[in-house]
This record gives sequence, C-alpha cells and structure tokens, in this order.
Amino acid sequence: QVQLVESGGGLVQAGGSLRLSCAASGRTFWRYAMAWFRQAPGKEREFVAAISRSGTSTSTSYAYSVSGRFTISRDDAKNTLYLQMKTLNAEDTSVYSCAARADPPQDWATAGEYNYWGRGTQVTVSS
Repeated sequence: QVQLVESGGGLVQAGGSLRLSCAASGRTFWRYAMAWFRQAPGKEREFVAAISRSGTSTSTSYAYSVSGRFTISRDDAKNTLYLQMKTLNAEDTSVYSCAARADPPQDWATAGEYNYWGRGTQVTVSS
C-alpha cells in the first residue's frame, strides 16, 4: 500500500509556471506506475499525464491539452512524483491529484485503473 500527498499548488497568473509534487510513503515507490489527474468544479476528472514504473526505460503519456506544456517526472530516491507546468492558462485551473498503480495499467488515461490517490492540490490560474 502507498499513501500519496500532493503539494505545490497555488495561484499563478496566466503564462506562468508551477511545479507540483506528490510524496509517496513506503519503500517500493519505484514499482508503481504514476499519474496526474485533475478535476475542475462541475466537470469530470480528467487525465493529465502518466509515467511508467522505473526500469530500463521509462515511458510517459500526456493529455493532448497539456502536451508540450507539462512534464511528468519521478525521483525514486526521494519517493516523489513531479508535474512541471508551464504556459498555464485559465483552463488549467483545477484540483490536481496524483494516483498510483502497482501493475502497468491497461489504459494510462483511465482513473479507474489506479488504486491509490492523494487528496489533491488546488491550482488557480488568473487571466
């Protein structure tokens, strides 16, 4: 089992940047596939980005709406997942949550594939 705690959210002007962190408990963080999702008020949860478990090669996947602006990464020595966000716009305003799954998911972008979730951190982009 793993516990996840997000941080790094806040208020930023359009065009600005933020880096979110997701701290994981336990000694087996490297075994988990990780992802970021977001949910705005009145909207469904939306996939943002995912990264495979560590190994000989690490794969990443991004939603079209954030591709080229957001970067997902992980530091297994620190048990931490990151989401670097650049060129933010008002549509990025949301609660961002990290998620984990011990086995590779069938579909990176499906929230139901992930077993563990953090509580989220609010990102607000002012226009």
